[in-house]
Amino acid sequence: MFLSIATSNLVATSLARQDKKEVQHQISILLFVGLTCGFLMLLLTKIFGPWALTAFAGPKNLDILPAANTYVQIRALAWPTILVGWVAQSASLGMKDSWGPLKALAVASAVNGIGDIVLCIFLGYGIAGAAWATMVSQVVAAYMMIETLNKKGYNGFTFSVPSWNEVLTILGLAAPLFVMMISRVAFWALVTYFATSLGTNVVAAHQVMIQSYGMCSVWGQPLSQTAQSFMPELIYGINRNLSKARILLSSLVIIGATLGLVLGIVGTSVPWFFPNIFTPDQTVIQEVRSRLT
Repeated sequence: MFLSIATSNLVATSLARQDKKEVQHQISILLFVGLTCGFLMLLLTKIFGPWALTAFAGPKNLDILPAANTYVQIRALAWPTILVGWVAQSASLGMKDSWGPLKALAVASAVNGIGDIVLCIFLGYGIAGAAWATMVSQVVAAYMMIETLNKKGYNGFTFSVPSWNEVLTILGLAAPLFVMMISRVAFWALVTYFATSLGTNVVAAHQVMIQSYGMCSVWGQPLSQTAQSFMPELIYGINRNLSKARILLSSLVIIGATLGLVLGIVGTSVPWFFPNIFTPDQTVIQEVRSRLT
């Protein structure tokens, strides 16, 4: 996630200087960093995945470990592709192009949905089928993201090893974002850890709530992406305009505050009044409502 944000920022800043060669170089080194991180995450999942799942599931949920590990190990195969795709997607967004990533997402969603139906329902592969369907859809999405860059005149298949100074530049931008995001994810992980220790029904209720939160939290990402795509041009570009930058910032803050209020109401009302959207299990529904109160 921090790599995605760093890509948008660096690409948008280079574009503001109208330096196409620098944009290509930024994309190439970030693709290399994404690929390297992806293989590292694949390796870590292969080695520590079973241990981490065992720690999270707890003694009351040992029966779910084989299925969970199967799912995680299959999904992990896509990590290098996922991170490369995120870099390519963020580069397009830094160029103020959201249609390319949207098309890739639409196709990937269709592949995932069709794959789930075929592999899980007709062929009976269960959770492994769901994992394969998602993994393949992510590979398809990454390829489409790269092709989107290629159509803009950039080479999305070029990987360049960054120099030490370039690594420091990326770290200088990404490190604060990494600390912020890893702290957030660590908090979610801690909550999930305690939920798994309380039994299956609590885990199911927690899953409903965390998914509700996830659907609400993504609404802030477009605002963040808008700032990253437009601010560099207004602050660092050839035709810099600090007055417009302040107006844009004020508008985004107002929209963000309004969205936050609305989403807070929606995020608590939907699980309370329409819990059957998530589950027909009355025990789980009671657990969800008890968490809301």
